Amino acid sequence: MAISKKQGIALGIGVVAVAAIVGGIITAVNVNSSATAAEPSPIATSANVSTSDITTIHLDGPVPAAVEALKKSGFTPIEPGKLTVAVGAFVPPLSYQPEGTSAAADVAGTEPNIGSLIAEALGLTYNPVVVAWADWPLGIQSGKYDLIASNVTVTEERKELYDFASYRVDQLGFYVKSDSTITNIASADDISGLKIIVGSGTNQEKILLAWNAELEKNGKAPAELVYYDDNAAATLAVQSGRADATFGPNATAAWSARETGDTKLVGLVSGGWPLTANIAAGTKKGNGLIEPVQIALNAIIAGGQYDDLLKAWGLEGERVDKSEVNPQGLPKS
Repeated sequence: MAISKKQGIALGIGVVAVAAIVGGIITAVNVNSSATAAEPSPIATSANVSTSDITTIHLDGPVPAAVEALKKSGFTPIEPGKLTVAVGAFVPPLSYQPEGTSAAADVAGTEPNIGSLIAEALGLTYNPVVVAWADWPLGIQSGKYDLIASNVTVTEERKELYDFASYRVDQLGFYVKSDSTITNIASADDISGLKIIVGSGTNQEKILLAWNAELEKNGKAPAELVYYDDNAAATLAVQSGRADATFGPNATAAWSARETGDTKLVGLVSGGWPLTANIAAGTKKGNGLIEPVQIALNAIIAGGQYDDLLKAWGLEGERVDKSEVNPQGLPKS
């Protein structure tokens, strides 16, 4: 386990993780989260853990095919011999600054570890730079950073300016109290009559409203959508039985469930429902870097380090079988 359960996590989002991942970054629950909207700044949080308790996955050495592809690509790193990667420092399990640290090299989570694995596979030194969400697009465009690895969702609009290599799918999760009799939520029929906590104005609310419309059309009872501005109250509602489930970003909810044991996963839905929302590493379009990155990612997947990474952070449900260059993105607004 990457972080000791004894130490726990000091997060502002609470164990039900009622937040919205907007295009790949966590924001407050009341943000209107259209698939391609400009993302506001994420909530900064810290985790009460020691760096000695964090497992970072490494390769045994460079991947020859990736190194060769990089040589042939014509791509020149911003700093010779280094891969400068823009990363965030927001919230576990994606990326965060462990308590007592301040250096970019100490930022932990799935995203910075993906960046470091790519660098190792390419035979380059990992050079992370912590950036605000709003700053990475211009930074990649201007050549300030070689790569972005920060839970970025692929969209058709972004593909006009950036090249992407996918490495995860964005998932929304239904979570219930750990001793709940609810075992599976996969479709509209499964939410009939339930009380479900959801963020107002989020993609997940849109999904539930669509499912409710389907239920009503078929003469069945819709789910009751419950809204909380206070996460502690939302947590209490689930634990006390006043709400049956929460529906929100799987990454943070999975982490909370793993650390506290208070909740359990009973269903996953694509963050881009009914489309697949791909999470990917991104670089400036046409600079030649993305094909070597894809080769690196596929080597990491085939070698098992990828599965080790997802398991360490509880995100096995967001696994992909292979990395794709510029996969189908969420449509323009």
